[in-house]
Parts: sequence; structure tokens; C-alpha cells
Amino acid sequence: MAKKTEKNNDDIGEDVRLALYRSQQEVRQLEKRAYDLFLQNLIKGTSHLCIGQEAIAAGFATAMKPGDWSFCTYRGHGHTLARGASMTGVLGELMGRECGLLAGKGGSMHLTDVEKGAMGSYAIIGAHLPIAMGAAWKAQYKKTGEVAVCFFGDGTTNIGAFHEALSMSATWKLPVVFVCENNLYMEYTSIGDVTPVEHPAADRAPAYGLPKIIVDGNDADAVYRAARTAFDLARAGGGPSLIEAKTYRHHGHSRADPGKYRPDDEVKAWMARDPIPFYRQRLLDFGVSEASITAIEEEVAAAVNVATEEAKASPPPSQDLILKDVWADGGWAWRN
Repeated sequence: MAKKTEKNNDDIGEDVRLALYRSQQEVRQLEKRAYDLFLQNLIKGTSHLCIGQEAIAAGFATAMKPGDWSFCTYRGHGHTLARGASMTGVLGELMGRECGLLAGKGGSMHLTDVEKGAMGSYAIIGAHLPIAMGAAWKAQYKKTGEVAVCFFGDGTTNIGAFHEALSMSATWKLPVVFVCENNLYMEYTSIGDVTPVEHPAADRAPAYGLPKIIVDGNDADAVYRAARTAFDLARAGGGPSLIEAKTYRHHGHSRADPGKYRPDDEVKAWMARDPIPFYRQRLLDFGVSEASITAIEEEVAAAVNVATEEAKASPPPSQDLILKDVWADGGWAWRN
């Protein structure tokens, strides 16, 4: 009876839930493929996977409007894909191929798709918070209605740019939503070892006149609801929100990190809260058929396979493409 009552009072609806599940599946399956391609030496350099954190990317992207902007960290594959960037473009960029989002020149840590509102992945900790704030200022000044969303890790909360961006955004009531993806570790160090408060983002929000918002980052519905509320506030002129989403990355910090510093019981407990099977069961509880869910999973798997082959078939960027965008005029002939 409880499930029936919850379903009758549902404020999300089946269409949105299916979109949330598809988005989570796309991110999870593409990240797994990226891992496999890295082991095959087809992805050069480092890569930072967001496996385990898919619900945050899916929840926010699904709640956003096409004109809104996303700013994320080097762990940004999921956010870029969730905003609508092509799988081929993402994998091509990771593999340094011409079909990549940036013609293979940016790589894993610099994914960008401006047409989809994915305004870049930033490798410098905290660097993108003032940039997101600036985008929101532009929207406020021109009264265009966009919202800027800035994703960052728990370690960023100890960076000066975090406090500066929050202070100015709150003072000017800018339409920006700051989202701390608290996966408990800043690279190899537990955030609790270097931060004097339990919740590194949410506990600091009141200092800037903002409410303390903590959400289960492994529950796409909870994330979606929090995002929707924050976006409505921002569009109505109510100013910024700071949301701390509690989550956990399944792998180490990067491909070079086995993550052995994390306690076994902690890892086991968080793995049991994997957002993908959790949400799959929720769909079943809400009456979505097993066939419909399986169809989404199979469609995503097929799309990942196609994108993989397209990226493999694409050549590395030509000399013209490599040198394009390096100089102010977009070319390089004037130097010869």
C-alpha cells in the first residue's frame, strides 16, 4: 500500500524517471567502456571516472533547460554526456581522435560542448566557480533566464575561489547553483582529515546567507528534486543555492590509483548503495516493466558499441586541426 500511495503522489512521473535511468545507464556504460579502452592503451594520459556518481549528473541534467550552462571538473565525462554531448564525441576526445568534441586536442580533462551547454571541464581545482558565477552574472544582466550550474568536489571547499564565488553570488543574488559532489576524498586524502566541519559545503552555506542543503547523491530522484527547486529559485531572482550531494566513486582518484587507502568496510557499504541497481529497482516498484528497463539497457549498450567503433575508425587530428584555435585568428599561416 505504501508504494501505491507514493506512486499516486509522485511529483516526477514515469517519463522523467525513464529519462533519469537512461542517462545513468549512458554514463555508467560509457565510463566502463572508457576504462576498457584505457587498459587497451587506446586512451592516452590519465582519466578520472565518475562510476558511482551517475545519479548527480543525470538528476541535474534532466532538470536543466537547453539554454542552461554546466561547468564541471576533470571528472566531467558524465556531466558532459548527460547534457547531450554525443558518445562518439566523448570517446573520440578521450582517444585523441578527430571525431572528438575538441577534435582530439583536449582529452579527458577538458571535455566541452558549448552547443549543449557543457561549458568545459576544469583541471585546476576551484578555477571554474568564478567562471560559472560570471556566466550567471551575464544571464542576470541581460535578463535571459539561464542558470549556471557548477559541479565540484569536496576538496574545492577549502579553496579560496569557492568562498569568493559564493560571497559574490549571494551578495548579487546571481542565478547560479553550486553543487559539491562529496565523494569523501580529495584525491587520496579523506576530506574529514583536513576540514573542521562534517559537511564541507553545506555547513558553510549559512555564512553566506544560504540554506544548508544536503542530498543523497546516489538517489537520482532526490537529486532531481533538489535541482528543480534550486533552478526555480534562481530563475525567480532568488539567488544562488549550494547543494552538497553525498556520493562515492567506485574507482580510485584516477586510473593510476587503486584506491587502497579506503577502508574495505567503507567501500563495501557504498558499493551496496550503487545508484544504478537502486534506481532500477525503483522503476520496478513504480510499475515499469522489466522489458522496458531491459530495452533501455540494451539500447544504450548498442549505442556505446557504435560510438566505440566510430571513434576507433576516426584518425588522429591532422596538422591543420592541431594548430587550429592556437592563435587568435584561428590559423597559423601568418607565422610561416
